[in-house]
Amino acid sequence: MSLREHALSLFRSAVGTVQPAPMLKRAVKLLGDGCPQLLVKGRAFPVKRDLYLVGFGKAVLGMAAAAEEILGDHLVRGIINVPLGIQESLQRAGMQEMLLKPHSKIQVIEGAKNNLPDPEALKGAAAIQELAEGLTVDDLLLVLISGGGSALLPAPILPILLEEKEKLTKMLASRGAAIQELNIVRKTLSLLKGGGLARLAYPAQVVSLILSDVIGDPLDIIASGPTAASSHSVQDCLQILAKYNLLHNLPKSVETVLSSSPIKPTAPEDYSHVCNIIIGSNTLALDKAKRQAEGLGYATLILSTAVHGEVGRVATLYCQLIRLVCLGFAGLGEGPLSEEVRGNLLQLVAELEIPRLNLVKFLQALRGLGPERPVCILAGGETTVQLQGTGKGGRNQELALRVALGLHRAQAMEASSPPGRCEILFLSGGTDGQDGPTEAAGAFCSPELVDEALQEGLDVEAFLSNNDSYTFFSQFQGGHHLLVTGLTGTNVMDIQAILIRATDRP
Repeated sequence: MSLREHALSLFRSAVGTVQPAPMLKRAVKLLGDGCPQLLVKGRAFPVKRDLYLVGFGKAVLGMAAAAEEILGDHLVRGIINVPLGIQESLQRAGMQEMLLKPHSKIQVIEGAKNNLPDPEALKGAAAIQELAEGLTVDDLLLVLISGGGSALLPAPILPILLEEKEKLTKMLASRGAAIQELNIVRKTLSLLKGGGLARLAYPAQVVSLILSDVIGDPLDIIASGPTAASSHSVQDCLQILAKYNLLHNLPKSVETVLSSSPIKPTAPEDYSHVCNIIIGSNTLALDKAKRQAEGLGYATLILSTAVHGEVGRVATLYCQLIRLVCLGFAGLGEGPLSEEVRGNLLQLVAELEIPRLNLVKFLQALRGLGPERPVCILAGGETTVQLQGTGKGGRNQELALRVALGLHRAQAMEASSPPGRCEILFLSGGTDGQDGPTEAAGAFCSPELVDEALQEGLDVEAFLSNNDSYTFFSQFQGGHHLLVTGLTGTNVMDIQAILIRATDRP
């Protein structure tokens, strides 16, 4: 098998293990008929009267289908907000298990085209709000949450209009704001985010099942935390707006809401009727990919599930790691070149502030790897792209293209470079199957890509300066390097795989 086929199989197995149905069935059971109980990861919740379900996110359709199967007749009614076109897409892909059965008690509302809030998502959020407000102390509300949930639950605090909130979010994103920062701003301006849904559902018991798409799995940030007490105040929102120079560029309605919002976050005791449980994450996906890679004969290491930061810096990190492995393969693992690369890596990781990454320990593990076995390095997380051009792309495709350029430059600088003795493949893909507003999940690259593209008249640097990675990969070799999976029905951020094997080339 080629490295590309291996990388594809790792990506597919990682995504497969966080598919909604198996994940939900591992976590949730319904016990007994007399006085039924909902059992979630060992915790029991009595079903005293009616059981309702709401949900929002890219993975929620499959989660709801599995939940309805488990809950059976105990489910009275449900409403879910899911991405536009997902039902048709899953139908086309033959993924029947992710679709609701005919005569389902769950109403499906599709919206948030290209992962942006829209009038349809607004309608769905209003329906969920109405259901939550009508619950009583004996009711149980099961809430299904996954990545993409923020865009699918827009309910701006009046007098803010959806378009105003949307424009502000777009401006923040284009200036390089991280997902955590975007969500802090969104929830400050929202009726349902930042614990709003849980407050409206009071006094009913609320049980949230969460598929995490955020680094570190913070409950108040995933989908902007509709059922979690917010750990942020209006002050945090103002600081973010100031950081990106937007404080003096706010619509009047946003100023009104910010000036009347409580300064301190709500106290946690307001949420005693709520239980939030994470049932799937990037860690789960990477662990599965690691087992798969080991089964294919790779010496496999997981770098981190929390890689974040500006896409160019992250690309440099991966290029340096690849260079270090190749130097090791060439018997130069302890030379001055390797020491220089290790120093660069330590500096980069310090700059990027990747949580819980012990780089010294990781580099120690790398030292023990030789050319007799191929090497696989896996990582997960979410990078950010600062938009400077008007092209079409996504963070995974841009990352792959930047890695290709970095590897090309490294080889140009070292004519007899060790990478010449290695076959290298890099893959970056979004587990939801959609990277930015494109049809691709991500892309593959290798050190040869830049030269091969030049032969087709494609200048990688020109495409990158216009943030036009999707156009590049679509045109290059007929789109062969694009990772296209279609919507996967799940979402646990992005996955990167570096595959390296020694070759006999001089």
